[in-house]
Amino acid sequence: MPDVNREVLPIPDRTFPGLTTYDARDPDTSFPPISRLRPPEGAPNVLIVLVDDVGFGASSAFGGPVHMPTAERLAGDGLKYTRFHTTALCSPTRAAMLSGRNHHAVGMGGITELATSAPGYTSIRPNTCAPLAEILRLNGYATAHVGKCHEVPVWESTPTGPFDRWPTGNGFDYFYGFIGGEMNQWYPDVYLGTAPVEPWGTPEDGYHLMPDLADKAVQWVRQAKSLQPDQPFFMYFAPGATHTPHHVPKEWADKYKGKFDKGWDALREQTFARQMKLGIVPPDAELTTRHEEIPAWETMDEELKPVLAREMEVYAGFLEYADHHVGRLIDALADLGVLEDTLVYYIIGDNGASAEGSLHGSFNGMTIVEAPEIESTEFLREHIDELGTPTSYNHYAVGWAHALCAPYQWTKQVASHWGGTRNGTIVHWPKGISAAGEMRHQFCHVIDVAPTVLELAGVPEPTAVHGITQEPMHGTSMAYTFGDAAAAERHETQYFEMFGNRGIYHKGWSAVTKHRTPWELHGDLVRFDDDVWELYDGSSDWTQAHDLAKEQPEKLHELQRLFLIEAAKHNVLPLDDRSIERLIPESAGRPSLALGDSQVLYDGMVGLQEDCMLNVKNKSHSVTAEVTVPTGGARGVIVNQGGVTGGWALYLSSDGHLRYHYNFLGVQGASISSADAVPEGKHQVRFEFAYDGGGAGKGGDVTLYVDGEQVGDGRVERTHAYHYNLTETAGVGRDSGSPVCDDYPAGDNAFSGTIDWVRIDAGNDSHDHLIDPEHLLNLAMNRQ
Repeated sequence: MPDVNREVLPIPDRTFPGLTTYDARDPDTSFPPISRLRPPEGAPNVLIVLVDDVGFGASSAFGGPVHMPTAERLAGDGLKYTRFHTTALCSPTRAAMLSGRNHHAVGMGGITELATSAPGYTSIRPNTCAPLAEILRLNGYATAHVGKCHEVPVWESTPTGPFDRWPTGNGFDYFYGFIGGEMNQWYPDVYLGTAPVEPWGTPEDGYHLMPDLADKAVQWVRQAKSLQPDQPFFMYFAPGATHTPHHVPKEWADKYKGKFDKGWDALREQTFARQMKLGIVPPDAELTTRHEEIPAWETMDEELKPVLAREMEVYAGFLEYADHHVGRLIDALADLGVLEDTLVYYIIGDNGASAEGSLHGSFNGMTIVEAPEIESTEFLREHIDELGTPTSYNHYAVGWAHALCAPYQWTKQVASHWGGTRNGTIVHWPKGISAAGEMRHQFCHVIDVAPTVLELAGVPEPTAVHGITQEPMHGTSMAYTFGDAAAAERHETQYFEMFGNRGIYHKGWSAVTKHRTPWELHGDLVRFDDDVWELYDGSSDWTQAHDLAKEQPEKLHELQRLFLIEAAKHNVLPLDDRSIERLIPESAGRPSLALGDSQVLYDGMVGLQEDCMLNVKNKSHSVTAEVTVPTGGARGVIVNQGGVTGGWALYLSSDGHLRYHYNFLGVQGASISSADAVPEGKHQVRFEFAYDGGGAGKGGDVTLYVDGEQVGDGRVERTHAYHYNLTETAGVGRDSGSPVCDDYPAGDNAFSGTIDWVRIDAGNDSHDHLIDPEHLLNLAMNRQ
């Protein structure tokens, strides 16, 4: 298209200034042809692949134990970056990468589930910081996001929106994936655009989310290049792998059978030796020591070691499985003849390896929050063969996370040290990068990706988008490193902060302080002013192995002051080290969709995330539904919340009996059933939960009613205090995720009658076992 001013977006329409004739047949009639919006000539296709929760020392491309042939292939024809950094947590890394700004500056100081009302932590990106996808779309790129989106505020993560902060409202023409931090790989809740869609099958049919995402990515790029071959594309491929749960087909985990039997300390040493051999770290680099908070392999219970080894086998299989399906997308680009002119960023981890799985790992990842004591060695041994399968929601032990961050200290969440923030990254673009199989050691950060893409696309950073003056991007283009391995680094200063763990990098030096430990969720923390700071000289100490704080206090103070300046500039203050407390909307100061103590739902409302539902934990409550049972009886789920990791369900069993099931962490279950089947016709079915009180997570008595008459009762000994799960959802008329209990099947569990409404009441002030439908909404509204 003709030369245009691309600094103001959308590009303003231009009127025709020439002669306008009366008759189109007039020989003087002449108008310029319609031009399609396209980026400047030579703009490449762009593919960003962001894998989840992978430590620097995991991938074989960076000396790790997990075979990743796709990463190695791209590195062989491209560049490996050994000092590329993330934010130490998923939502912040993604928000920073997609905006080119520091994560607190775009409201993402933590994950969306922990958002607060403080400016740096709202999870709301300011409209002064337009995302990369929107800038590229308004310059003529086709755009697609496939996979994980963890940047939508939780109170907007509903089927009713608003959708302006969903991918399709943030510059992506196409979205297929999930909203949230993690997802059950066997039973995912997925969206096409903004509409929930059903996966094509169940695990029994061979379904798994990872190949499904790859299928959709391949399908989209083929269509894009088939229908408009002259239009460059921008694809963001962000699978949920390898975030917990570590779900993978058994044959992939079995490829690593016996490879980790020597434990995590040996694995760190083996990885470091490979890194030295590959030149990933310089010859004078040192393997950092294991901190006393992380147990030595030799101290672990011998009875538990087979379980620990299997945890790592499953994870390794999951990561290789993910890389395999990334390879399918790369193959598709090659088959289309566009791989040579596609700028590929393969970022192997949005943070360091996750140490959120406890010191011994877990069969159900929610146990570390709710009841860490419940998974004993005996329990884990009994379930060893289920790790990675649809019945599990598993995570590995802290020791494995530390080993996979070799050679650095600490793990995910610890933004102070390189173990939490340094991620192996590969850049591949044969048409634009002549070097192949080389390494680059300049300091880079995830906020550098967007400026790099814009520079290579020939697109200027816009001064205004949709009428809003834009804040300049904070990152530095990495393009200067492509042709010059020895180029002086340009990203000289970068702050880090997560849950009070904080640090500053400046011209080779780093000052850091670890404030909290990721797997220690309970207990008091020291005051921020009492944190102990460390000082490292990167020019002689690649791995942060030698603390110089005592030897050079003035240098430390200089960097501490610089951290405070950067923190104030980018909305890091006030520091917030709370974790579990911020799960509760009221204490965090974020909106709650379920107002008051009543909520009315209707048939077909599925995929409702936990923050969208009335909170019935730690209190008495009731659930009432008006249903019609057809001739011959009915079966299926009336309403449920949660899944295999915990939750509850009200349903009719296969023989038509009314049942309530409570699932505590997939370990303890309680079922209460009516004595007789619910007869045909219209009925009100109800359960009442009388909470014991006396603290959080206690039990209660359950009573079932049909048309106001008691039909069953029973006992639940223990309940969830905080969360059922970060991804399992609620639904009316069917359980769309993993099943709350095995009394009804996954997938085929829809209620076979009709459901007029469901009402949830929290509190024990109502003793009406029947609800007048005419006053249904009034009752709910009056409770607000």
